Amino acid sequence: MASRTAADATSTDPGRIAVVPATADRFDDVARVLNPNGREQACWCMHWRAPAKEDVTTRGERLRDLTGEEPAPGMLAYLGPGSGLGAGSGGAGSEPGSGAAGEAPEVAGWLGFSRRSAAPSLQRSRVLPTGEPETWPTTWVFMCVTVRAGFRRQGVARALLDAGVAYAAEHGATALDAFPVEPEDGRRVPVSAAFVGTVAMFERAGFDRLAPTDATSGRLTRWHMRRELTAA
Repeated sequence: MASRTAADATSTDPGRIAVVPATADRFDDVARVLNPNGREQACWCMHWRAPAKEDVTTRGERLRDLTGEEPAPGMLAYLGPGSGLGAGSGGAGSEPGSGAAGEAPEVAGWLGFSRRSAAPSLQRSRVLPTGEPETWPTTWVFMCVTVRAGFRRQGVARALLDAGVAYAAEHGATALDAFPVEPEDGRRVPVSAAFVGTVAMFERAGFDRLAPTDATSGRLTRWHMRRELTAA
């Protein structure tokens, strides 16, 4: 497998998309993507972060707490007007500004990730590879890629993955794992399974396909994919 640097990771449309860490001041935007209808038992991208026993109704508050910590639990993408996001913005990891007409860019998507050491549910998995415990602190897992309706097929997912790779590398990651699905020929991934991403999406972001797993999403096999990192 080829080893790639964080510098290889950032490639977005500089005039339209900004990707930033999901910090506490942006939690309202996290909620717009992950729980727009205010469901009491929404996932909140917390399934793999869950302890052995949990109250699922507290997931939103626990994710809010995580947005106040370093590293952040994910990234947010903002899509601005076609004329650009304003000065000082537009690339992965940059701050979204205002459009030429004063319009604020809208939150468009979320990428959830975690060190394996902070994903206890994944550590207990019987259907996904758990890895060696000594590697958990430096192996990150990309859990969820969600793009809001109306913002899809505009490069948002790719921008999120590219920025996520760079952010993980900056915070000491040496390997990234993901478990996407591969749609059947001529068919699209079911909406219920789309949040895990697709094999092709992760391949474009520099991940290598390792092996099929025993896990499924939308009745499709989830593949173990990995990207090895070296220092930038």
